[in-house]
Amino acid sequence: MLEAAGLDEDEEAVYRLLVTVRSATPEEIARRAGLTPARTRQVLAGLEGKGLVEAAGRAPAAFAATPPDIALLPQLQRRADAVERARAAVTDLLDTYRGTRRRHDAGQLIEVVTGARALRGHLRRMQEGARHEMLWFCKAQYVAMPSGSNTDEYDALARGVRYRVLYEREFFDDAGSVENVADGIRAGEMARAVPTLPLRLAIVDRAVAVCPLVPGGPHGSEEEVTAAIVRGSSLLDALVALFERYWDGGVPLRVSASGEVTGTEGTGGEGSLAPVDSQLLSLLVAGVTDKAIASQLGLSRRTVQRHVQQLMARTGAATRMQLAWQAARRGLI
Repeated sequence: MLEAAGLDEDEEAVYRLLVTVRSATPEEIARRAGLTPARTRQVLAGLEGKGLVEAAGRAPAAFAATPPDIALLPQLQRRADAVERARAAVTDLLDTYRGTRRRHDAGQLIEVVTGARALRGHLRRMQEGARHEMLWFCKAQYVAMPSGSNTDEYDALARGVRYRVLYEREFFDDAGSVENVADGIRAGEMARAVPTLPLRLAIVDRAVAVCPLVPGGPHGSEEEVTAAIVRGSSLLDALVALFERYWDGGVPLRVSASGEVTGTEGTGGEGSLAPVDSQLLSLLVAGVTDKAIASQLGLSRRTVQRHVQQLMARTGAATRMQLAWQAARRGLI
């Protein structure tokens, strides 16, 4: 049991024997340990060299065990430190190895998965292994996971993994989707909505991404789904950047006291705005002053300013310039 401290079987047996007595002579040790006198002298010399035994001062010469906390714990700590340094070195070597393989073998960067079942398996394993964060693009009409079936999300959220999920507007047209999104938000999911998403996407810890290449038939034909598993590369960096760009333009989703998901109405383009707000935004982006806007719309300046504040709150804009930018990005004007 003490191999980690550098003791062989005989050394451990002799040291354990000496721990049980105040001291013992080589002859007593040989007899009780079942060793030859020559082997006993060899073992004692080894233990003495490791600082595990010392002369007891008896005549004839006797040996006593050095206290274990003094003799063994420092050695174990030094070995533990050495193992940790070796582990860090192996990790660096592994990163170098993977980087070398990726530069010469595209299969190390992108893996193609075919079939909805295989894709579900990858998504579940990704979430089970997630340590920090999951990023999702959720489009309408599922490919591999029906809305509400991703129970792995709740397990990951419970152990502290952050989920940031973007939903496109049409996603909420599917039966039960609003209730499922509300359940996720209550569990800790950070959710936003956008008018449309360019693709389906899942990214774990910014290290691996999954995105279907061929969408398959309606609601995910088991045979036709084909997805790419993308690992550390410029392509993965681009996918992360794509997510962040859409996330910045998303409308935050929240669950009201009545259990309704609020914010989904802000993803539908110009038609989701009241006519007066649509006109006001167009004039604001054109650089028309509040006074002129009020005059053209037949409103008071205070009412114009109140509408502007409401639009800023709705889009998450901190300034009027940001409001104009967000309005253009979301198709509100």
